[in-house]
Parts: sequence; structure tokens; C-alpha cells
Amino acid sequence: MNLATGIGKTRLMGACIAYLRYEKGIKNFFVMAPNLTIYRKLKADLGNPSNSKYVFKGLDLFVDPPRIVDGENYDEFRQMQSFVNDVTINVFNISKLNSDSKVKAGQPARIKRLSEVLGESYFSYLQSLPDLCIFMDESHHYHADKSFDVINELRPILGVELTATPQIQKGSKKIPFKNVIYEYSLAHALNDEKYVKVPAVFTRKDFRPEEYTAQQLDHEKLNDGLRLHEDTKSKLEIYARTFNKPVVKPFVLVVARDTDHSKEIMKYIKSNDFFNGYYADKVG
Repeated sequence: MNLATGIGKTRLMGACIAYLRYEKGIKNFFVMAPNLTIYRKLKADLGNPSNSKYVFKGLDLFVDPPRIVDGENYDEFRQMQSFVNDVTINVFNISKLNSDSKVKAGQPARIKRLSEVLGESYFSYLQSLPDLCIFMDESHHYHADKSFDVINELRPILGVELTATPQIQKGSKKIPFKNVIYEYSLAHALNDEKYVKVPAVFTRKDFRPEEYTAQQLDHEKLNDGLRLHEDTKSKLEIYARTFNKPVVKPFVLVVARDTDHSKEIMKYIKSNDFFNGYYADKVG
């Protein structure tokens, strides 16, 4: 599925899991996360009812949360049988899965080692499940390395990929996915004005970019952007003091063409020519 960032891929994933449980009786799921931040978020969103973003709220089969097995506790799986809910969701960070799937110093891969508690390896246990379904969040991350080999070894009955970037990057070449069954792009989301914030574009009146060099244009954009940032920051502070609310600190994201361009921008932001060096220690 090609889905724009910010429209609720995790909620859709939860809806798919709920549908498969209600309609097909499937109870075993495996969710892949591309990094630690999303890994932690997925565990909370899928398994913590007190979390405001818990995806199974209001569903009778999920009043008791599903059992979450992750990269830290899968060795203790058999000791987690006290869960009322019969749905198990395995949540793994891809780097952890890759690491635990490698043979080291002649020893079997950790996830494939025999567990005395299980009577088999956890990997073998997953392979033996007759109803294992895999969901791959930001799935474009998994095509470029050995991750897909590990996933295929699990022999799932269903694999669902979710990403806002349905393509594989091989050097300078971009290879689009050939298995996209549904697409809801950022353009669709912006047009619907429902799921993402419509960006505001600020321009100067009667501005003539042809009168500037590329570097001068960069500098003008950065200066305008930071003035807007400071204005926003000031208004947020006033709002917080007026209504006794926590202060929200805005930030600025600068997108560069490439690494060399980003270095040029960084150098300018840290220089005394940019707001007298005020942001020299505030950029990273």
C-alpha cells in the first residue's frame, strides 16, 4: 500500500489486524519496524490501552490488549501465557531481527537457538504458526538488505507492505514497487483536506528570483524562514503565558539538494552573517 506520511498507517494496520481477527479468526501477527523510534511507537499503539493512540479502542475482542512479543522479551514467550487476549502481535525492529538472525562466532543465530522453555527456537515457533501475517511498516527499508530473506523464511500466509515511498533505491536508480494494490498519495490527502495539514506557502510580493544567484536565493529563503520561525515562537510563548499552558517550541526543517548543499547551508547558518551567529549552536 502506497500511503502518504501522516494519514494514519498505524491505525490502518490496526484495522487490518482487527479485520483478520474478526473475519478470518487469525490470531498471530508479526509487525516490522524500520527503526527504534517507530518500534517503540508501534508497541505502544498496538499494545497499550492507556495510550491515547491505542488502535483497538472500542473493539470487544481487544478490550484486553493483545500480547506484544518484541525483540527484548521473545525468549520469555512461554511465560507470557497469562494474557486474556488470544491475539499475539510480534513487534520487531528490523536491525534487531537482522542482528539476531546472524550466525556469530560459529554459534546459531540468537533467534534460531533452541529455547529450553519453548522446546524449539522462537524462529521455528513462528515458522510453525499456520496463520502468521506480517505487516511491514515503511517497507521500502527492507528491500535493500537481507531483511526480506529473513521475512520469507518465516513463511507467512499474508504479507502487507505499507510505505509512502514505494520504490527501491539502487545507487542512483529508483525501482518502483510492482505490487502496489492501493495508493493514497500526499496529493490525494492534501486535496481531501482531511488527514494531513495543508501547508502554507509564504512568498514575497513582487519578488524576482532571476535577479539572485542560487546562493543568494538560499540565504534569502533561510532569512525569511527564520523570521517566520521567531514570530511563531513569540506567539506560542505569549499563548502559553496567557492560558497557563506548556510552552511549545517550534523547530525549522531545512531540506537540501544533497550532502554538499547541506554543508553549505550549515556553514552559513553557523556564520555571523546569519542573525549575527545566534543560531551557530542551535543547528544539527
